[in-house]
Amino acid sequence: MKIAIIGAGFTGLAAGFTLSKKGHNVFLFEKRENPGGLALGFKKPNWQWSLEEYYHHWFTNDHNVLSVAKEIKYPVFIKRPKTSVFVDNEIFQLDSPFKLLEFPKLKLLDRLRMAMVLGMLKSDPFWKPFEKVKAETVLKKAMGERGYKKIWEPQLSNKFGEFAKDISLAWFWARVVKRTSSLAYPEGGFLEFAKKFAEEIEKLNGKIIYGANVAGIENVEGKISLGKEYGLFDKVIVTLPGFAFTKICKNLPESYIKTLTSLQGLGAQTLVIRLSNQFLTDNTYWLSICEKANVTAIVEHTNFMDKKYYDNEHIVYLGNYLPRGHKYFSMTEKDLLLEFDPLLKRLNKDYKKHLIGADLFTTPFAQPIIPINYSRIMPPIKTPIKNVYLANIQQVYPWDRGTNYAVELGQKVADYIFLKTDL
Repeated sequence: MKIAIIGAGFTGLAAGFTLSKKGHNVFLFEKRENPGGLALGFKKPNWQWSLEEYYHHWFTNDHNVLSVAKEIKYPVFIKRPKTSVFVDNEIFQLDSPFKLLEFPKLKLLDRLRMAMVLGMLKSDPFWKPFEKVKAETVLKKAMGERGYKKIWEPQLSNKFGEFAKDISLAWFWARVVKRTSSLAYPEGGFLEFAKKFAEEIEKLNGKIIYGANVAGIENVEGKISLGKEYGLFDKVIVTLPGFAFTKICKNLPESYIKTLTSLQGLGAQTLVIRLSNQFLTDNTYWLSICEKANVTAIVEHTNFMDKKYYDNEHIVYLGNYLPRGHKYFSMTEKDLLLEFDPLLKRLNKDYKKHLIGADLFTTPFAQPIIPINYSRIMPPIKTPIKNVYLANIQQVYPWDRGTNYAVELGQKVADYIFLKTDL
């Protein structure tokens, strides 16, 4: 069967790999010049490894993507980096129950309550009841006002902005359940892993067309047309966000278009700065900012992966999730660095002396908003156009965005398109 896949991110790659192994004639169409989607990487001339435009890692329980790495014999590093929070102008390691119980900014009772709630969530395999309630409502009551406001409220607010109070407890549950102390990272970076993944598809006679701009999808007498340039297919899988899908697929019902375009989401932006000296000198890899701030998280990649792979440069991400039209999207690297400078100086007053350069990356959609009862509004894989299927990060629920869930979804849609029943 001749199958087209729009997008060579990890969902598209996983679907293409699965279908190619089953003997189907697979074509992947990717707008950019490399595979990887939101895990796409870049590489400076003096670096051995590529680096992701947006910070990425795997948890050690990300079985779907780690199984793929094992299958295609791709080497993976597993390390235990340090995760911390920035509270009251100080950095505190907070990546285990023991570190939580030692956390000095809360009274012992508050620490115990928080540890108990996190422990209960992590051990509970049933997420469905959690989607009926808001994270803020439950966490504030269960953990207590002091603990919630000190640690979780600022993080939710910095990440989700105006949507923070609407986020479902199911989203928070997923973040707690999946988190592991040790993390995994593919040798050479996610770009190299994605390229290897793509090569395996091509070995199975799949074809990947880079620089492809699919402008229209239409059912023509039982076949799916991608326009004169790309021809007809038996089935098409689209891995674009819902709003983008509605722009290229013809003859969609208005009610379906309204459903997809009403789903809320945030764009992402990272300012990647390169330094000659370490930025977070306590060796923290991931720093969550627990105050109202203009940076959601600071991730020092080279406190996780060795700086030798990046010509001994220290790599730091300054990350944000932003609503459409936010002023940061129109700012330059220089403007943003000036904007973030007061916070950065509080963390390392001399960082500018060691600044080598900065790179800015933005994408209009990276983080779905998960309100209560999201399962009722989550778009199905099957679309109103026969033999056209949708698979994107708005459908990995109850899990949050990540390449592991993208792979899982790609494998799922590859199996689903030949089922008689609907999901």
